[in-house]
Amino acid sequence: MPGSRKLGRTTAHRTAMLRAMVTFLLENGQVETTVTRAKEVRSVAEKMITLGKNTDLHSKRQVYAYITKEAVAKKLFDEISPKYAERKGGYTQIIKTGPRRGDAAEMAIIKLVD
Repeated sequence: MPGSRKLGRTTAHRTAMLRAMVTFLLENGQVETTVTRAKEVRSVAEKMITLGKNTDLHSKRQVYAYITKEAVAKKLFDEISPKYAERKGGYTQIIKTGPRRGDAAEMAIIKLVD
């Protein structure tokens, strides 16, 4: 689903990390991470919100298969997706916050647009 960034992880580790980060983003509204990870999370999160706009069974099964917490998937269908019903994309924004202290990795906050 996401782009072609490998993020220095094996395929299974990368998909598990993205699933967890997308779940956390939808649960809390924002996540602080590196810029490259934020760009990957944005791609998947926007697809999940777009799937959440459809209330048919196939979309629900796709979302429940990807989101790791059932309560967050329910929140996606009940609260998050209806909020973006009139919007055609661009549900998230990435704000760069500067380098991380330990290794100078470029950090960013990815959050849902209000």
